[in-house]
Amino acid sequence: MKLLDSRRLTGPNLLLDRAGAVLEVSLAPEEAEAAVAAWRENVRRMLGSVGWPGEEIAVRPFPGGASLAISAPIDSLYPATEVNEWAWAAAEAVVKGAPAPDLEEATEGLRAMIAREVNPPLLALRDAAAAHGVSFLWDDHYASVGLGTGSITWPVWPAEALPDPATVDWSAIHDVPVLMVTGTNGKTTTVRLLGAIAAAAGKVSGLTSTDHIEVGGEVVDRGDFSGPGGARILLRDRRVEIAILETARGGMLRRGLAVTGAEAALVTNIAADHLGELGVFDLPTLAEAKLVIAQAVKPGGRIVLNADDPELLTAADRLARPITWFSLDPANPRIQSHLAAGGDACFLKDGVLMLARGGERTAVIRVHEIPLTLGGAARHNVANALGALGLAAAAGLPVAAIAEGLRSLTSNLGRAVSMELGGVHVLLDYAHNPHGMAALVDLARSLPGKRRLLVLGQAGDRDDEAIRELARAAWPLRSDRIVVKELPEMLRGRGPGEVPTVLRDEFLRLGASPERISIAKTELEGIRDALAWARPGDLLVLLAHTQRDEVLGLVDRLIQTGWQAGEPLPD
Repeated sequence: MKLLDSRRLTGPNLLLDRAGAVLEVSLAPEEAEAAVAAWRENVRRMLGSVGWPGEEIAVRPFPGGASLAISAPIDSLYPATEVNEWAWAAAEAVVKGAPAPDLEEATEGLRAMIAREVNPPLLALRDAAAAHGVSFLWDDHYASVGLGTGSITWPVWPAEALPDPATVDWSAIHDVPVLMVTGTNGKTTTVRLLGAIAAAAGKVSGLTSTDHIEVGGEVVDRGDFSGPGGARILLRDRRVEIAILETARGGMLRRGLAVTGAEAALVTNIAADHLGELGVFDLPTLAEAKLVIAQAVKPGGRIVLNADDPELLTAADRLARPITWFSLDPANPRIQSHLAAGGDACFLKDGVLMLARGGERTAVIRVHEIPLTLGGAARHNVANALGALGLAAAAGLPVAAIAEGLRSLTSNLGRAVSMELGGVHVLLDYAHNPHGMAALVDLARSLPGKRRLLVLGQAGDRDDEAIRELARAAWPLRSDRIVVKELPEMLRGRGPGEVPTVLRDEFLRLGASPERISIAKTELEGIRDALAWARPGDLLVLLAHTQRDEVLGLVDRLIQTGWQAGEPLPD
């Protein structure tokens, strides 16, 4: 028995439909049943003792352990983690035959902690927002009602800084449409496509992604803002008329959802990535974790799902919201049955993106008109465009604006960027897992190249098998040269050189000769090595993750100086 993690859940999540606290614990098979039963008993005792007898408890087993959660008032989530940890300590004592911690002594301390944290004005503002039918957002520092152009924000502390709900001009407060995007791959690209669509519709769009927060085309802040914190920052920006949120698995598992009441939500796909973290060990559980996003969709809203993804096909039966399916194949059985039943769908037919809804079918745009699809060769971006079409249509954006938006986005900031550089064809991408790598290899194999070179690396928080699987996904490219890059910023518990060694050994096992493989100490060094190796007519497949800005800066300098393959690179 071991406590692995204890944290607050600030919104609806995989275990509960509201805020609370969760533990991740490791358990040997022979002790699991007794330990969970003891935790249940002791958490109930403590919940009653601190005055929370009506709170929910939830257990989610996973291989080698379990997630143990309790719901709690939003103004007392730190004490809730202490309640949960006390119950676990008591369960450990029961299983090991040791003296149990004293309930009365712990209760006294926890009640004092709760008394310091309670914030009645915060709860009153939340309840008033619900009564007026507008969103309520909160965190450790701020509370807000309404979204975007209709929002007002106040400090949470001191509690007197929050207004009496009776003094708030509720007529000036409203929500703006919210669209949410999750999935294993394609999230950021789809968010950008949706931002272009919203702009074409004349809306000031706000975007969150793993790259930055953006409002009306202006970058507000750079970094990974795909979690609930990024969503709250954006949704409190009073310029925003429509919000498009990249919503990562990690944020939903670690904290839950920041907002409910979304117009629609999209799941792009489900593929192996980050398995073994936060109680998610297999694809069905990963699908369930991603589909937490469905809890954010308001009644009457839609879920947009990939009909080419087997995990989503299976998991969809549990969803209560109407579904818009999308597929690259118009003969996909789920598309056909869904259309026959009068459902909405988006699909590719004869090179045209089609929208079917209400019994009508509309030809929206030809694939070759969408720059990010590279004339249809980038099949994964055709799928992303179909998902964006489905989500935009679910939000009621005009078809003409959808087509114009898909047509207008020409740059994707390092994702499937195809260019000619000094007589060399360069394909720059962000692929970071086997699913994304396979899509990239499929695209690269359609491109000409006298010789082929691949630069790749991996973060250290994947296990060895996941790292080897990345190499196996890259192998069909049949690269003449492979540069394995270290990612010093993403060692995540691994030693220097450990991840590149796993990748190199797998390529050797697959049949690569040692002289074909080199190891670079950084991403930029690896890409400079690739460019120095290149000769006219070659194809370079370059994966840029941690030093993407530096890589793009190098490419810009090479373009500006008229560099040609075979010439020395600038310092």
